[in-house]
Amino acid sequence: MSFFQMSTPLAARRLFLSRSGGLVLSGAAVALLAGHDALAAKTVGSKAGDVQILNTAIGAELEAIAAYQLGAESKLLSKPVLDLALAFQGHHKEHVALLSSTVQKLGGKPASGKDKYNFPADQLKTEMDVLKFAAQLEQGAVSAYLGAVPLFANRDLSKAAASILGDEAMHWAILRQATGQTPVVPSAFMS
Repeated sequence: MSFFQMSTPLAARRLFLSRSGGLVLSGAAVALLAGHDALAAKTVGSKAGDVQILNTAIGAELEAIAAYQLGAESKLLSKPVLDLALAFQGHHKEHVALLSSTVQKLGGKPASGKDKYNFPADQLKTEMDVLKFAAQLEQGAVSAYLGAVPLFANRDLSKAAASILGDEAMHWAILRQATGQTPVVPSAFMS
């Protein structure tokens, strides 16, 4: 399934998780970010569990940074769209900085990005293709953060993740509008 054929947030989240960050994720981490609380229960409620969630988020944020770089270097983006892509990339860089410093404060080692990501570069032939690709990544990020927010042992981390979720949701809404869709998310509740 390509980024352009996904029809549900669950499909986007699965693709997002399967491509996120170059980390080898445990079944619990995948369950955690996919919103399967019962399957993830073993990692929840501990500092180590919080670090694992944060590192998974860092991996996904690093992938988003690389994806926006791919779009920026594609020469397919008009100046206003390129400026927007670089602004969103800057937000993702800020997320990584905050998440990484938090992991360090918790005594962990922040995740690092891959040398190379498996993006559908051969499918990115127009500006609209790049916008749709970015929109699907942002939709996946919204779903992933939504699944993670209630699972942090440290409630302050939940608040921080919810703040990032809001930023990702705004990115997604703007990209929906840029692709000709209504900027309002498709339903009143995210899953």
